Amino acid sequence: MSPRVEDGAAQRGRGRRPGGPDTRAAIVDAARSSFATKGYDKSSLRGIARDAGVDPALVHHYFEGKAALFAETMAVPVNPAEVIAHVIAGDRDRLGWRLVETFLAVWEPPERREAIVALARSSMSSEEAARMLREFLGREVFGRIAASTGAPDPQLRGALAASQMIGLVMARYVVRVPGLAEASPADLVEHLGPVLQGYLVDGPRRQE
Repeated sequence: MSPRVEDGAAQRGRGRRPGGPDTRAAIVDAARSSFATKGYDKSSLRGIARDAGVDPALVHHYFEGKAALFAETMAVPVNPAEVIAHVIAGDRDRLGWRLVETFLAVWEPPERREAIVALARSSMSSEEAARMLREFLGREVFGRIAASTGAPDPQLRGALAASQMIGLVMARYVVRVPGLAEASPADLVEHLGPVLQGYLVDGPRRQE
């Protein structure tokens, strides 16, 4: 074994936290602070690693990417990448229905619903939380779904879809509007699917 290799490795690792039980928590804490002060868009995994005192490779070891790390800091109960992959897979002509069905499958279980409600409420009472959620939804969720269709104006389409689904969260789970709160997921899919399809794929119907 070469002493020079050992010395070089020691120099590279000096000052950085090795992987261990506390490393993941340190990364999450640094990410939470970064997202709160800089917002989602301006936070970088390299900067978060620096703030946590770890090698950037360790961030990638524990988290698939910035979206997954954000989901952890905000207690989102699923991996956003997996949800989006499921939504955009399959027939484009049923994208709107599949979007509603997939998101309801994520939100409906009671243990997940609590986290979604807490996230929605925090965005109403904190501008920092609202900005993080807004940037995250725009870039990583609805922006990606809208871009996958190849339809024009993906930013507007994604924003319209986001407004519909965020409104559903607020009305069904937070405010609990009568009728909507008791509606079955299947009924919501059938009613909202065409609306989301219009936003994301078909576009507005223009009068002749």
